Amino acid sequence: MSFYSFEGLIPVVHPGAYVHPSAVLIGDVIVGDGVYIGPHASLRGDYGRLILEDGSNLQDSCIMHGYCDRDTIVHSCGHIGHGAILHGCIIGRDALVGMNSVIMDGAIIGEESIVGAMSFVKAGFIGTRRQLLMGIPAKYVRDVSDDELYWKRLNTLEYQDLVSRSQLSLREVTPLEQMEPNRPRLKGTTEVKPKGEMI
Repeated sequence: MSFYSFEGLIPVVHPGAYVHPSAVLIGDVIVGDGVYIGPHASLRGDYGRLILEDGSNLQDSCIMHGYCDRDTIVHSCGHIGHGAILHGCIIGRDALVGMNSVIMDGAIIGEESIVGAMSFVKAGFIGTRRQLLMGIPAKYVRDVSDDELYWKRLNTLEYQDLVSRSQLSLREVTPLEQMEPNRPRLKGTTEVKPKGEMI
């Protein structure tokens, strides 16, 4: 695991969280219960404090960095897609930030909102509850539908479940030279299926 103190501040990780061994946490980072942090994520708390509240996730290759005297926060059940960058911003409870999106300093994404993939949210943007934001720069498109929020929550639940699955089974190994006969397939753990379409 790559954990580093910075000027005396040591990352804090709840024992109920899962941090992939390739992720890097530096300095003033606070990770709550049930949080999933994916491979190659970088959380560099050498300016402001970085906080991932209970049940949130920060997926593969995400970057989280702060600004002096400002907390960067992903509130509970926040869902941060692969490759996203969060810089000095606040992500509301139960919100989703799509893959490869960038959220800049002072921006606030409202609770239950969705930022579409590859969107750019400008510094100082102040969102409200349940907004669909898309584009470069990101703009309000419409309200998030019940089906979209259901889909988002289902995927967040799957990442929360992935915490315990990873704690129990993820191990560094030597790869096989060929596929074994009757190789099993992974099965999802959530039986319900989303009613809405993915954004």
